Amino acid sequence: MPTVEELYRNYGILADATETAGQHKDAYQVILDGVKGGAKEKRLAAQFIPKFFKHFPELADSAINAQLDLCEDEDVSIRRQAIKELPQFATGDNLPRVADILTQLLQSDDSAEFNLVNNALLSIFKMDAKGTLGGLFSQILQGEDIVRERAIKFLSTKLKTLPEEVMTKEVEEFILTESKKVLEDVTGEEFVLFMKILSGLKSLQTVSGRQQLVELVAEQADLEQTFNPSDTDCVDRLLQCTRQAVPLFSKNVHSTKFVTYFCEHVLPNLSSLTTLVEGLDIQLEVLKLLAEMSSFCGDMEKLESNLKKLFDKLLEYMPLPPEEAENGENAGSEEPKLQFSYVECLLYSFHQLGRKLPDFLTAKLNAEKLKDFKIRLQYFARGLQVYIRQLRLALQGKTGEALKTEENKIKVVALKITNNINVLIKDLFHIPPSYKSTVTLSWKPVQKADASQKRASEDTTSSSPPKKASAGPKRDARQIYNPPSGKYSSNLGSFSYEQRGGFRGGRGRGWGGRGNRSRGRIY
Repeated sequence: MPTVEELYRNYGILADATETAGQHKDAYQVILDGVKGGAKEKRLAAQFIPKFFKHFPELADSAINAQLDLCEDEDVSIRRQAIKELPQFATGDNLPRVADILTQLLQSDDSAEFNLVNNALLSIFKMDAKGTLGGLFSQILQGEDIVRERAIKFLSTKLKTLPEEVMTKEVEEFILTESKKVLEDVTGEEFVLFMKILSGLKSLQTVSGRQQLVELVAEQADLEQTFNPSDTDCVDRLLQCTRQAVPLFSKNVHSTKFVTYFCEHVLPNLSSLTTLVEGLDIQLEVLKLLAEMSSFCGDMEKLESNLKKLFDKLLEYMPLPPEEAENGENAGSEEPKLQFSYVECLLYSFHQLGRKLPDFLTAKLNAEKLKDFKIRLQYFARGLQVYIRQLRLALQGKTGEALKTEENKIKVVALKITNNINVLIKDLFHIPPSYKSTVTLSWKPVQKADASQKRASEDTTSSSPPKKASAGPKRDARQIYNPPSGKYSSNLGSFSYEQRGGFRGGRGRGWGGRGNRSRGRIY
């Protein structure tokens, strides 16, 4: 084993030789042997080996292996020095191997060491992006779980920081191709990260690119399968996939396949849905997703049938007025509960799909059913007016900090919900029913609208739908309302499309259970 003095002497021989250093193979071999010495010798070897690496292609394997030994040394300062110099080995055919080594080193728990690995990976990315990606994806597909997890997170956080000259179209196509291989067997959390990676690629920002992403999500959601509402894995996978798809939909990228699946398979089983996610109102979550997707639904094969399913589900949450006893009071012991959050979602979805079949209420329903629906609408609308007045009164004069209390936040959202329902009910009371009004769902940020639209959405305080549209019997004209016991979710507001109600833990659990490195898709 060479001493410190011998290492410096042989370093001098190579440095003095400059471009002819390759003729001094023995001197370089002495430096390689430095990795077998003590801490001082190893630190010097970690610096000297990469400095002259390019002059000795025939010793490339020995040199990389020697540096790799130093990367795994017990002394953290030696490891850090060796890792810092690794990019100097990333030349030609060696680059993918160096990328592979650096990817494995992402498992380090030392924060300084971990940052050095990240920086080293980024530096070789700029030398050869495809070669670096090859090393990363090799470990994602075949490496240990901790390496796979950190390699995916590296891609999800670092790719977006790379300049356009690095992230060329060819590189992005390579990422898409390799990602599709990984997506054949992923957990829910991994799927979310890959969607973040792919949706950030410039080449997938186009209409055709977003369509590709929607198709990828639909494949993961497995919309051809039979839906099992009692299988939490099945339910959570569908929700997670749908959350990833929703931001991709637009007037040019349609949600038809997802909306059809929700109408045909999920709505009829709404009350049977199960989830392991604590505190999640799974039924409301499903209805919110359906409402958001309904705006971008294209031509649907079984439109009338699916609109009927949606209509039937809406009726479940729009009660008939309680029967009146002979003395003029309610015969029932209490008023029906009005579940405003559910009704907002269902009414909005019905309103959106109803535009595609505007004569559904008048031509597709018999007279009795239409009459029944109008009675329910009118009853609900009266309750809304009472509640809207109460909410406006409670919020009157409150600004700034006063509106930020938890109680007032809930009231503000409740007012949005009730206003939205009111606007939609007004539309349906037109003769024939109209589908022209536009509302912003209560949990979505308000879009800038023109003044006339804004006025239309704010002017929601009229006392009830037009009287000429009333099809209810006389008993429904009476004053029936005490303050309603309406239900709305206290955690309304916006919800994250990332990780909410996700699939926790590693690949051995949850969606796509990856036990023991199996590569088959297990659902």
